[in-house]
Amino acid sequence: MQSAPEQAAPEVGGPIEDLYAVVPAGGAGTRLWPLSRRAHPKFLLDLTGSGRTLLQGTWDRLQPLTGPDRVVVVTGRAHAGAVAEQLPDLPADALLAEPSPRDSMAAIGLAAAVLAHRHGDVVLASFAADHVIHGEAAFAQAVGAAVAAARDGAVATIGIAATTPSTAFGYIEVGEPLPGAAGERGARGVVAFREKPDAATAAEYVADGRHRWNAGMFVVRARVLLDHLAQQRPELAAGLTEIAAAWDTPAEPDTLARVWPTLEKIAIDYAIAEPVAAAGGVAVAPGDFAWDDVGDWDSLGALLAPDAGGVHVLGDADATLVRDSAGAVVVAAGARTVTVLGVPDAVVVDTPDALLVTTRDQAQGVKRAVDALAERGADRLL
Repeated sequence: MQSAPEQAAPEVGGPIEDLYAVVPAGGAGTRLWPLSRRAHPKFLLDLTGSGRTLLQGTWDRLQPLTGPDRVVVVTGRAHAGAVAEQLPDLPADALLAEPSPRDSMAAIGLAAAVLAHRHGDVVLASFAADHVIHGEAAFAQAVGAAVAAARDGAVATIGIAATTPSTAFGYIEVGEPLPGAAGERGARGVVAFREKPDAATAAEYVADGRHRWNAGMFVVRARVLLDHLAQQRPELAAGLTEIAAAWDTPAEPDTLARVWPTLEKIAIDYAIAEPVAAAGGVAVAPGDFAWDDVGDWDSLGALLAPDAGGVHVLGDADATLVRDSAGAVVVAAGARTVTVLGVPDAVVVDTPDALLVTTRDQAQGVKRAVDALAERGADRLL
C-alpha cells in the first residue's frame, strides 16, 4: 500500500468521481425464516416498516454518492427479475446475474472484472444489499475516507464503531493512521481481521478501543483487487477475467455456463482481506454511524420501534394481540390473528405455511431449524 501525503478524502456533497457501487444481493437469510426464504430472501423484504425493502434502502443510500448509472447489482438468476422490478432505475447492463452462488469473492470479483473491462481502473465500493444504516452524512464521510485510501492503492474497508461486545460480528484491529490521512476520520492501517469472538474476548475488544466491527464493506480500485486476486487465487482470477472478456458479447452465455461452475467458492474476507492485511495492504476508515446486518430476529427486534407495551410488531398491528410480553417480536404474515400473552422476549412469526415460535435469546438457532427442514427434504418450506 502506497501513501500520498497530500491526499484528502474526496468531497461527499455530491457523487464521488469514478466511484462505482457494487451491491452483492445473495443469501437466503435463513435466521429470519420463515419470512425470509430462498425464493424471496431478506434483501427483497421491507423488514423495518419503512415502505422500502432492504435492497431499495441500500439503493437510496448510495444514490448521493454515485447516481443511478454507477451502481452494479450482482444477484442470482432466480432473483434478477425481482431486483429489476424493485430498482427500475438500475440500468439493464448493471444487473449481473450469477448462474449459481459462488460466495462473495466470485460475486465482487465478477463486478470488478466487468467494470475494469468496461471502464478501466475505477474505484469500486461493495455494500451488502441487506444491511440497515442510519446516519447518511457519517456514512458518506466514511466512504469518502475509504475512497481516498483506495485511490492510493489500499484495499480499504469501513470499520463500524463497536457499541456492544457482540459475538455475532467479526472485528477489525485498527492500527496507526495512514500518512496524510485527514484528521480523526481519516483511514488507518489494519493490523488484522478477527473472527467472531466469544463473549469475554468481545468485551476485551470493545474495552481496548482498538477494535471495530467488520461490516464486510470493501472499497478498492478494480485493478488492485484483480491483481491481489491473481496473486492469492490465480485460478479464480483467471476465470473471472475470461468471463469479463466475454461479457457484453455473443460469447457471454456459453463462457459463463462453462467457466462459472469451476470458480472457487470463497468469501472475499479469506481470499483477499485477511492475507492482504497480513502484508500491510489494508486500510480501515472509521464508520461512526448506526449499522446492523439484520442477522436474526433479535437484531430485527432492536430495529423495530416498540409499541406502548414494549412489543415489536412487523406488519399489520391489527392482526396481533399481545399483552404482558415486553420485548416480544411478532410478525403476522398469514391470515390469522396472532395472540401472545405473558411471554416476554418471545418471537412469533406466522406465515401462510409455517409458524416459528422461539425467544430472542435463541434467535441464532433458527438456522439450525432450517437446516433440519432441509435434511427432511422439506424444500417447499425453504
